[in-house]
Amino acid sequence: MAQSPAAAPTRGHPKGLYLLFTTEMWERMSYYGMRALLVLYMVGATDKGGFGWSQAKALQLYGLYTGLVYATPVIGGYLADRYLGQRLSVTLGGILMMLGQFVLAMPGNSEALFYTGLGLLVVGNGFFKPNISTMVGGLYAPGDPRRDGAFTIFYIGINVGAFMASAVCGTLGEKYGWMYGFGSAGVGMALGVLVFLVFGNKFLGNVGKEPTHVKSKATASSPAAAPVALTRQEWDRIVVILVLALFVVFFWAAFEQAGGLMNLYTDAKVDRGVFGWQVPTTWFQAVNPLFIMLLGPIFAEMWTGLGRKGKDPSIPAKMAMGLLLLSFGFVFMLGASKQSEMAGKAALMWVVAAYFFHTAGELCLSPVGLSMVTKLAPTRFASLLMGVWFIANAVANYLAGLIGGFAEKLGEFDLFLAITIATAVAGVVLLALAPMLKRMMHGADETTPVQPAEESEPKAQLA
Repeated sequence: MAQSPAAAPTRGHPKGLYLLFTTEMWERMSYYGMRALLVLYMVGATDKGGFGWSQAKALQLYGLYTGLVYATPVIGGYLADRYLGQRLSVTLGGILMMLGQFVLAMPGNSEALFYTGLGLLVVGNGFFKPNISTMVGGLYAPGDPRRDGAFTIFYIGINVGAFMASAVCGTLGEKYGWMYGFGSAGVGMALGVLVFLVFGNKFLGNVGKEPTHVKSKATASSPAAAPVALTRQEWDRIVVILVLALFVVFFWAAFEQAGGLMNLYTDAKVDRGVFGWQVPTTWFQAVNPLFIMLLGPIFAEMWTGLGRKGKDPSIPAKMAMGLLLLSFGFVFMLGASKQSEMAGKAALMWVVAAYFFHTAGELCLSPVGLSMVTKLAPTRFASLLMGVWFIANAVANYLAGLIGGFAEKLGEFDLFLAITIATAVAGVVLLALAPMLKRMMHGADETTPVQPAEESEPKAQLA
């Protein structure tokens, strides 16, 4: 369940959503800017500032780093719920990540500086990631049909940042020097922190200010207060979160090949020439966020419209659709690998088509999953369980690095085929389990019709 929401207009969305959108946009510009460069930097020639590591070693470290990025939100979510509050945690996390990017940008090819910068990014993300997502849910009352759409809009912010990352950080790092790419990522994170601090009180009201543990204690004397012990319904809902997290591992372990194996494959085996001009490898990391920006508003309106009509597919069904679309996307990578085996290079449209279906699958699964946690998690454990949700991403990202490393032994075609089959099977199994999981939600995912408001902005919005 979401924390006590700020009152919001019944048409459109509260202004706080767009503040969180903007803050997350700059943070993702920082993260994806560094991610686009990370593997290329590690395998890059030492005389150009890289480390000259093998592909297998680079992918293994890439998987470990991205895994830790999604593991630390459990700790950050717990500390926010118990002691810090979500607002302070987001600010602290943003500052640590900004410092991490600037450390990576420092001159000198030092592994010590490299690991220090990555460490700051990992810890900072642990504070930032679960809490900004939970705050989005805090803007909406239980049963509000706009919530899934709101998370899709929020998700567009993530991908606007990812698009800027490839265009700005990727170009600077690949063309002018690694330090400029990492440095620009640090500037992006600094802008995110600044925007959040300047406009937080105005647009978020009290959402995220106090730890939920403090709120629970303050209302403990009220007859309506939530009991300390978890009820049977709450346990069932937590089980649903954990079961869906298992399927999310399949999704992200395949999807995150984009930053590792597919990134290296595009660099070496895709014909990137367009009218005599060579498209930079890092620019392909912008294809997915570009599709998110194009398709995101369509999905947001679709989920909201279906919710108002009472025809919204269940959360597990949406996520199963995401896995099946992801699997279909890898069919195009099979075509690319066959063409590169025969002709030496694959047409870039194979990769673009794969990213299109991966993006459609992502929009069915990722923002819906974030929304789901805010619906099902007991209020007093909201950020903690959001952190637990990100553990699935942590496991998946680590596995993504290990899986990508097998390409040198198996060949790209066999590896892409295995990924295609595994994600398709996972999607079919989840679709079969969807009715049972929906029952275990005990109506937490049900939406209620929204009546038109007489005013565009109620006076209680910032209360």
